[in-house]
Amino acid sequence: MFIKFDDEFLDYSGRVDYETDKTIFIFPCSYVRVKFKGSSLNAIVDNKNVYWDNYLGIIVDGKQSKVKLSNDEGKQTVTLVEDEEANLHEVMLFKRQDSCHQVGFYGFELDDDGILLEPPEKPQGKIEVYGDSVSAGEVSEAYDFVGKPDPDWHQGELSNSYYSYAWLTARKLNAQIHDIAQGGIALIDDTGWFNEPNYIGMESVYDKVRYNPAIGESSKWDFSKYTPDVVIVAIGQNDSHPDDYMAKDYHCSQAKNWREHYRKFVLNLKTIYPDVHIVLCTTILEHHKNWDISIDEVCNEIADDKIHHFLFENNGSGTSGHIRKQEAEKMSDQLAAYIESLGIPSLRRGK
Repeated sequence: MFIKFDDEFLDYSGRVDYETDKTIFIFPCSYVRVKFKGSSLNAIVDNKNVYWDNYLGIIVDGKQSKVKLSNDEGKQTVTLVEDEEANLHEVMLFKRQDSCHQVGFYGFELDDDGILLEPPEKPQGKIEVYGDSVSAGEVSEAYDFVGKPDPDWHQGELSNSYYSYAWLTARKLNAQIHDIAQGGIALIDDTGWFNEPNYIGMESVYDKVRYNPAIGESSKWDFSKYTPDVVIVAIGQNDSHPDDYMAKDYHCSQAKNWREHYRKFVLNLKTIYPDVHIVLCTTILEHHKNWDISIDEVCNEIADDKIHHFLFENNGSGTSGHIRKQEAEKMSDQLAAYIESLGIPSLRRGK
């Protein structure tokens, strides 16, 4: 029995795109869920690889695993459930990585005697994150490298958005998440690491669904499809490449230009979401304090009671490598507590 990608019993989350025959997963944390009674379930997908090995996240009845995707063109079958008899199952298929690849999801294959059930209820709250590799959970499963540089042998297998501080925070607040996160991205074009050497910044990505030119043409996002209760802007880490002008001279023209672009970016989000709280931050990954001082200056200049600047413990000095699950747990505890303190009714821990 083939369950097409647009079946009413399938539950999606995240900023996803649609074609006539499939759903397109680009951003980390995007997922499709299904609840059923049956003995077998497969997913039919395709994969467009840009770099690294690519893995799809799977959660079956609360147990998480991953599957390595082929880089060959065409459809591939991912086995999710194989039982000898029919049982009740809840299955989530999710995007572990950023646009190092793009996944097309055609639908599920369910055994002929299987029965689809109403999908699990969505979380009440809604969070949106604009960030880089840390927000995407890159190299988060390098458990033995807490506070250390990344292992030089990893090829994508250690990246898992489920263990990013972003998705951890959302789960602790019983919230859905749209994680607009891309490894290496800075704010302004021609800076950062993403799409080297023709760097693309968040200013050119925030309003897109598809945005990686290595995969194909870009497409716009319809902001009316999802209105968050809180927006987290975690940009400012990769902006020091190729030149850390902010560390050299806080008052130089480049630094002033960055602050002006950052101010316009935040105010643009405020225009899109006029009643939403916006939390500005960076992370514990090492960077010069002047980037956080700049964010604080912009926040104070805007002087809006729903725009806030948040600092993690050990902000900018916690680690020289990416954020591991253990560190992300602490970060998400701090961020969830801060968001809860804002008094947003739909975002509460422990519900």
